[in-house]
Amino acid sequence: MRLIAQGAEAKIYEGTFEEVFGVDLLNERIIVKHRVPKRYRIPEIDVKLRKERSVREARILHRAKEFGVNCPYVYEVNLRDMVIVMEFIEGKRLKEHLEEVPMDERLNLCREVGRQIGRLHKAGIVHGDLTTSNMILRGEKVYLIDFGLADFDSTLEARGVDLHLLKRAMESTHYTWFEEGFKAVLEGYGEVLGEKARKEIEEKIEEIESRGRYRERSWLKA
Repeated sequence: MRLIAQGAEAKIYEGTFEEVFGVDLLNERIIVKHRVPKRYRIPEIDVKLRKERSVREARILHRAKEFGVNCPYVYEVNLRDMVIVMEFIEGKRLKEHLEEVPMDERLNLCREVGRQIGRLHKAGIVHGDLTTSNMILRGEKVYLIDFGLADFDSTLEARGVDLHLLKRAMESTHYTWFEEGFKAVLEGYGEVLGEKARKEIEEKIEEIESRGRYRERSWLKA
């Protein structure tokens, strides 16, 4: 297996079914996520936290699938080693793809992003790290990946924060057209959850942004 990413709490490996399970499925690629021990934690607490987070992530992915979200399948959860084995989503990162296609295609993809997020929120899940770097275009489908910060939370506040973070990420990465792009995201979101939900989430995002502006003004006056 090959280490492809290392974060604060986990190492991500790419391998094949045969390497992990000893079964040859035409070299089908998989992702192995290993939540590594933290030496600064009390061992009993460390095990408890890693186990809880591994179980929660697997449950979130399973529920998201049930609600029609394009995300990886979970093949195995190993709570002895704190490992999740999941589907490898082969495709192109949306971050780069969006910058290479005409504007009408960008907006269509952003609407599909909004639909995927709408289904996720309908399932009572927030992603926690919505960026176009955590989205893969496979064929004509947009997949959400990296659910390490996801949680079960159906509150308007949590959903508003989820989309606010995406808006900020798009502003940073796709700054020349992010306003049109994020508007298209909200259009897709409304297609899944309805116009009332869309209006509520837009108002919540504005409220969250106003809090940030207030804190910034307060800091400048200090």
